[in-house]
Amino acid sequence: MTAPVHTGPRHAAKASVARSGAVMAAGSVVSRATGFVRSAVVVAALGTGLVGDGFTVANTIPNILYTLLIGGTLNAVFVPELVRAAKEHADGGKAYTDRLLTACTAALVAMTALSVLAAPRIIDFYTDYTGAQRDLTVAFARYCLPQILFYGLFTLLGQVLNARGRFGAMMWTPVLNNLVVIAVFGLYLATAGTSGATLSATDTKILGWGTTAGIVVQALALFPALSSARFRWRPRFDWRGSGITRPLRSAGWLVLLVLTNQAAYWVVTRLSTTAGQHAHDQGVLGGAGYTAYTNAYLLWVVPHGIATVSILTALMPRMSRAATDDDPAAVRRDLSYGLRTSAAMIVPAACALLALAPWLMGAVFGYGRTTPADVSVMAGMMMAFAPGLIAFSGQYVLSRGFYALSDTRTPFVLNLVIAGCNAGLSALAYVLLPARWAVTGMAGAYSLALFAGWAVTAYTLDRRLGGGGLLRSPSLAAHGRLLLGCVPAAVLGYAAARAADGLGDIAATGAGTAVLLVTVALLARPLRLDGINDMIGKLRGGRGR
Repeated sequence: MTAPVHTGPRHAAKASVARSGAVMAAGSVVSRATGFVRSAVVVAALGTGLVGDGFTVANTIPNILYTLLIGGTLNAVFVPELVRAAKEHADGGKAYTDRLLTACTAALVAMTALSVLAAPRIIDFYTDYTGAQRDLTVAFARYCLPQILFYGLFTLLGQVLNARGRFGAMMWTPVLNNLVVIAVFGLYLATAGTSGATLSATDTKILGWGTTAGIVVQALALFPALSSARFRWRPRFDWRGSGITRPLRSAGWLVLLVLTNQAAYWVVTRLSTTAGQHAHDQGVLGGAGYTAYTNAYLLWVVPHGIATVSILTALMPRMSRAATDDDPAAVRRDLSYGLRTSAAMIVPAACALLALAPWLMGAVFGYGRTTPADVSVMAGMMMAFAPGLIAFSGQYVLSRGFYALSDTRTPFVLNLVIAGCNAGLSALAYVLLPARWAVTGMAGAYSLALFAGWAVTAYTLDRRLGGGGLLRSPSLAAHGRLLLGCVPAAVLGYAAARAADGLGDIAATGAGTAVLLVTVALLARPLRLDGINDMIGKLRGGRGR
């Protein structure tokens, strides 16, 4: 008699999460698509030589520093704290939110100013550039480093929206950023040509500030959504005794976590750039260094951004409320749901990246100055990255379980496994492998590190939540059944791509993807691939309506 009363709200909540995840996934798909166009335009304008490398380094550093200094903290701590304040404070957490936004923004302004002043030292830390190349990269960095402030504002305001159940804007506004950059570099292409050999001071300024303008637009575009959510930020500086130091103390462990990640990233950056230089000096065909690693990584992480991040962003407020209500069983159910639902998209994607890497990399990056040898190198790195996507997604889901419990110390300790394995195995690959394969080995090292971290995290969270645990939940069996269906589908997809190879990379990628997806769909019912069956049912229902 009581079952309908109990299960109805849970099913409704899952439907709400699914709808929110779908909205975010759609925004992420459009954002990634325009992002590929953006990457193509930038490469067409600057090439993949030293000018392009200088711009890439300068434009990547603001994101690195933002994540290093405050970004990971904001993403993981904000939603649980805002949800808790909304439940416990008489004003629904309005004053607390205003104070926290003001304090974080003040910190972002200070960090941005210091970073711009220290631009030469920062560039020297990440590169060995000298002379004109160093001057160009430092100039680009000075124009791009103000992005730190607007990355932070985007995250702050986006997390306020997420805590209020408004998820779409944060996924869709990056499209505006991409469009601004496409317009800026498209204008440069139309007026300055495609040589990419030299840049005037004016060209450097326009391209640098134009790139930063995209981040500014992305952040400011969230204000209409905030207004729609009936939130108006009023800066408040009465921080004393307001309780905002509690999340900042929790954030200390996240700062250490990010530091360990960045230490591992620095090791990979220095080793991959050195290996790339050695490969060039030895006459190896194709760029086998940092740029190839970065391009493969950026494409590899796309399915995670579309599927896992979207689902967990929608689940995080609900898990935080369950943790606040001291309901570990509800947290466990949501984590299991997140693992199964994300795996239904991530496992097929990982198999597709592994099987179709040569044609996929050619379809995305095989233009302009990129040679077939460059594509071959990047494809090898993609194949090394591909299996790790499953562990990357699983680790992300489980770490959010700790954050919902307001535990940031345990994820830091567990992340030492990933960072340590990544750095150590990457150094081993650099020492043992020839220059042509060293960075490919580093990509494989990251995959192995992710699986080690996922296993340790699952075991630790299993003990923390108790009551049957995650290791005996349906999610583990769901992953196994998905692999049983996706591995043969990947083999058939590879054969289809090989057969269509003469039609070009895009046609081969399309043929291989179509065969892989059809095979998975056909195997979904006999193998009881519930996530795949659910998606097929929703597609049929949408077509019927």
